[in-house]
Amino acid sequence: MTSHQSTQTMKPATAAKKLGVYLEATPAEFREGVVTRAELNALQADPPQWLRDLRRDGPHPRPVVAAKLGVSIAGLARGGVTEPLTTEQIEALKQEQPEWLQKERATQAEVRKEAARLKERDAECAAERP
Repeated sequence: MTSHQSTQTMKPATAAKKLGVYLEATPAEFREGVVTRAELNALQADPPQWLRDLRRDGPHPRPVVAAKLGVSIAGLARGGVTEPLTTEQIEALKQEQPEWLQKERATQAEVRKEAARLKERDAECAAERP
């Protein structure tokens, strides 16, 4: 019996998400086709110039914008940021330090602090069990 392995493919939106780029900014040939697992791995291992440019300059999707600003995706929405931003726009926001960004960064820091506290508490409880 021989095993036949089918080629795993994904929609361009899924591939863009895995690559951390904004789909609408990718080349037309990328958006209009399907991406195989092998092609995705090749793009990750040896990114073409368009992918390197997108990762460096943007426009970036919301998860990337949120990470670069140190806030949550919901925090972006609360701050009124609903569109993809370029690296230049992100840097400008960091320089301006609007009130919403300061507030959301503080909220995110509290969330991380609480998560660390709970993790430590759970580890102590696990260590106390026989």
